[in-house]
Amino acid sequence: MSAQPCDLPARPEMLRAVLDRDGSCDGLFYFAVTTTGIFCRPSCPSRRPRPEHMEFYPTPGEALFAGFRPCARCRPLDPQTGAPDWARGLIERVEADPTRRVTDGDLRRDGIDPTAARRYFKREFGMTFQAYTRARRLGSAFAAIKAGGSLDDASLDHDWESPSGFREAFRKAVGAPPGAARSAECIRLAWIDTPLGPMAAGATEKALCLLEFTDRRMLEAQLDDLRRRFGLPLLPAESPLLADLRGQLAEYFASRRRQFDVPLTCPGTEFQMRVWAALQRIPYGETWSYAELARAVGRPTAVRAVGNANGLNRIAILIPCHRVIQADGGLGGYGGGLWRKLRLLETEGAA
Repeated sequence: MSAQPCDLPARPEMLRAVLDRDGSCDGLFYFAVTTTGIFCRPSCPSRRPRPEHMEFYPTPGEALFAGFRPCARCRPLDPQTGAPDWARGLIERVEADPTRRVTDGDLRRDGIDPTAARRYFKREFGMTFQAYTRARRLGSAFAAIKAGGSLDDASLDHDWESPSGFREAFRKAVGAPPGAARSAECIRLAWIDTPLGPMAAGATEKALCLLEFTDRRMLEAQLDDLRRRFGLPLLPAESPLLADLRGQLAEYFASRRRQFDVPLTCPGTEFQMRVWAALQRIPYGETWSYAELARAVGRPTAVRAVGNANGLNRIAILIPCHRVIQADGGLGGYGGGLWRKLRLLETEGAA
């Protein structure tokens, strides 16, 4: 039996949820059956195995890495049903009115466990549900102030208990007092569901600067790097550019798009930017070896350095680092997980 990861609910709780086919736990964890080699959602309608034949994983990626394949009945890789109903409802509720607070008491009245909400949002989005709603309110207030609204109106309209509390929260998130928002930019963050799992996207007013799978371990470091390089705060908010990206990604995964026309900005060292520019020259449906990429940037002996720069790419898929493989045809590395790299190459007909 595998060890119990610390970011999963207690094993008895998971066993109870699986035996009860508890759909409210869908997305919180996945169970795998050692006798069949299949992993499922807790609500899967399939016959239940003996408890000693079950292993548990926090994400589909980890179950795939452990050698299990997705169930054909409950389709655990399908993002349309990957999030539990209550989580989708919460996201829709916040997006319908980002200015309103949603307290733990509100969640309990709606039959939602605040601990489950905190755990789910922390894993999927890198922040608790309360942090998500707070940042969403700040992002909305930021846009209102920048559009010419008054500071007092922004505080009251976005449900802060006091103007001083709003100013303090704004200062911590933005690094400047609210009045600076009228002339300041920010990096807008949004979360995009894909067939390979949720992705975090970030954009300035003019260009996309981040696209990463939310379970990538380097995501936090990438966000810190964005703050440092751009000197801008990061706030959850939508924009026309992010909406355009969402549509183009949907077309890509449906095999209806081969090239993206979303503007990109990806500052780095001179060498890194040369590597990232070369990646964008690899045609759809083709792959290069790391040695070929090194030759393309004029550094044929710098294969290891090219590989490092490849791994530091902050804009997955659009800067196609997944198209670089080993000279012998092996996949090599991929920050989002080798199973995703393989799926991306399969989508493009290059596997």
